[in-house]
Amino acid sequence: MCAQIALRPAEVQNAARAEKLAETGDNLPDAPSTADSNQSQESGSASVSGTVLDTSSAAISGAEITLTENRRSQVRSTSTGTDGSFVFGSLAPGSYTVIVKANGFQQSAAPEFTLTQDQAFQLPTIVLSVATAPTSLVVRPTEVIAAQQVKAEEKQRVIGVIPNFYTSYIWDAAPLNTKQKFSLALRDTFDPVSVIGVSLGAGIEQARNTFPGYGQGAAGYGKRWGALFANGRTSDILSRAVFPSLLHQDPRYFYQGSGSTWSRINHAVGNAFVARSDSGHLMPNYSYFLGDLCSAAISNLYYPASSRGSGLVFTNAALGLAGRAGQGLIREFVLKHITKNVPGQGKPVSNGQNP
Repeated sequence: MCAQIALRPAEVQNAARAEKLAETGDNLPDAPSTADSNQSQESGSASVSGTVLDTSSAAISGAEITLTENRRSQVRSTSTGTDGSFVFGSLAPGSYTVIVKANGFQQSAAPEFTLTQDQAFQLPTIVLSVATAPTSLVVRPTEVIAAQQVKAEEKQRVIGVIPNFYTSYIWDAAPLNTKQKFSLALRDTFDPVSVIGVSLGAGIEQARNTFPGYGQGAAGYGKRWGALFANGRTSDILSRAVFPSLLHQDPRYFYQGSGSTWSRINHAVGNAFVARSDSGHLMPNYSYFLGDLCSAAISNLYYPASSRGSGLVFTNAALGLAGRAGQGLIREFVLKHITKNVPGQGKPVSNGQNP
């Protein structure tokens, strides 16, 4: 006689369920996969960011940035934006390496660094050098380089409004030809902001009754406005275009930005008396002196008869030179920090020079 095993009702139900699962091929739910586990470990709350520039401090956009987590050899990549910046987020704690590649530049690798939980790590600025063995070389004429640099200078505005076209933050900028000197002078002197400055200056002279021969009222204001406008336009065009073209001098102020404070003061004030020639040599600033002197002489044609004479000429010329020296100090120590679209960093720091 075969032995029979009695099953309790619950056991019968479980056996039936197991038999049904076997027949339909259903399986129990899978355990979390290794890939899911690794993915959860890869994410985190740390981040790393940085900026990529070339040797002239210009931003490099489109550079390829590769981030490697050294322990697990996990790789992420991104590209720099128009300002040369990049950022990686949601990183887990660990040791990382960053490699930077850009067309035309040598590859660069940042030193290995370690991230902790919730850390926002800022890499030191990454500077790429031009590739030492380019496959092709494009030679551009000096005037083409100068035209590109002038175009960049015409975007320089203090607090984004006031023109700062005549400050070159590129120390070894290409010399300007005659056409470029006249173009830059006209662009600067007839800028709408310059006209607003003339209007304010005329109002101040009206309030102080400067040159009383002009009188008061609308007529007096109009005469003062016209005199100031003529003074500024003739001075700018003569000292920044006409004489620099004839004497082969560069009318721009070249920002130094390095060295001792005293050397920078000497450079700033001396700009009114010493100019850079088109060949790169220093020489007396005849352009400023003759331009201011001739502009002051021309002013005798429209100032009141009671104010004319040699005194007016030399007073206006002296004021012009003093104004150039004062502008140099402001350009050297103030304007760079509040000017938009500044390329370059001024004079490179040489060995033994205090930054």
